Amino acid sequence: MNYTTSKIAYILKGYPRISETFISNEILQLEQHGFSLRIFSMRHPRENFSHDSVKKIKARVDYLPTELLLDFPRLITPNIFLAAQCPSAYRAALKLARRRFNRTRKLATLKHMLQAGYMTWHFLRTDSTIHHLHGHFAHSPTSVTMFAAILANKPFSFTAHAKDIYTSNPNQLAEKIEAADFVVTCTQANEKYLQSISGGCNTPIHCIYHGIDLALFNNIKQPHPVREPYKFFTIARLTEKKGLPTLYQALAMLKQQGVAFNHVLIGDGDDREKILDLICTLNLTDSCSWLGTRTHDDVLTQFSQTDLFILPCEIAENGDRDGIPNVLVESLAMGVPAISTNVSAIPEIIIDGQTGRTVEPRNPDQLARAILEIMEDESLRNTFISNGKEWVNERFDNTRWLLKLAEIFENQPHLRMIN
Repeated sequence: MNYTTSKIAYILKGYPRISETFISNEILQLEQHGFSLRIFSMRHPRENFSHDSVKKIKARVDYLPTELLLDFPRLITPNIFLAAQCPSAYRAALKLARRRFNRTRKLATLKHMLQAGYMTWHFLRTDSTIHHLHGHFAHSPTSVTMFAAILANKPFSFTAHAKDIYTSNPNQLAEKIEAADFVVTCTQANEKYLQSISGGCNTPIHCIYHGIDLALFNNIKQPHPVREPYKFFTIARLTEKKGLPTLYQALAMLKQQGVAFNHVLIGDGDDREKILDLICTLNLTDSCSWLGTRTHDDVLTQFSQTDLFILPCEIAENGDRDGIPNVLVESLAMGVPAISTNVSAIPEIIIDGQTGRTVEPRNPDQLARAILEIMEDESLRNTFISNGKEWVNERFDNTRWLLKLAEIFENQPHLRMIN
């Protein structure tokens, strides 16, 4: 196995996070490939438990001060020291911060600059083995990463996902693309968009699907006839872009038609009360249950018991949208047919009529009809199950994609690999 004498710093918004297993899996597999990593997190974890993969990660984790006002004394002191020791670099970072603040008038720019100074003074300056910085998510983590790269005189790269792309100021994002050594994103749709706003700069933009660890989803259901009450399943953060009101409106239509079913929702989020109130308003409390945030094993149990996975994503008012929700990949890998929408990159995993069914967003009537179609047409279900498993095995094995990511890092001349 190759190993590197150079260390990569991963800058994350929060670590660990239950909803971001793709990041912890990425870190773990890079370590297993021979890379040495160090993690810097802008926030402490939200949950008091984590997936097993996190426990296997060896990288040291350091947490940055989070709040601009509450943590200002902790933030400002190392920045003063850094400005005195490295005046030219600090002036360059301040110039960039001023330009970015003038575009958006957001104090977050100041916080990111100060967090970068804190990280540089306390950690990057004292760890001579860190030769590359990588931000995960194109908004705040990459802002901190970009400022730190200037202050520490180190190259950087970043991974862009979904919300961080489509809710970002295009000029701010283009500036990051131009400054980076390379950019990684998780869908072809994202890659095309980032290319369109990059202004023709030469920064390579790579599409690296998240994929999944197929070994974690090997309890594959065998095709079988289904009967009422049908078992439906959804995993989602309770936010606008997941389209949950459309889901429950469609389920209410099915109930009015006399269709018997049980629906389970796993996840949490800012819209929790809104969604739970809607379930009550639509008289679905006897057919729908909410389990909150659950572990990987709980998710596998639900997949093994379900007949259909439903996730009617949409584009939120602020432009936020999904790329390819990992849960759709997991559903197909488990042999559970899935319905989603034709938003963003979802058709890259759910190919309508082949690996599943996609409908228009915010269209509960169309969603209800598609649900019933898959429940009543056994041949169609079996086609979706067979094609879905084959498509995931062919295109979404994360081991294969993470090897490509490792190759990208290996090709950076400042990350020296030794046999």
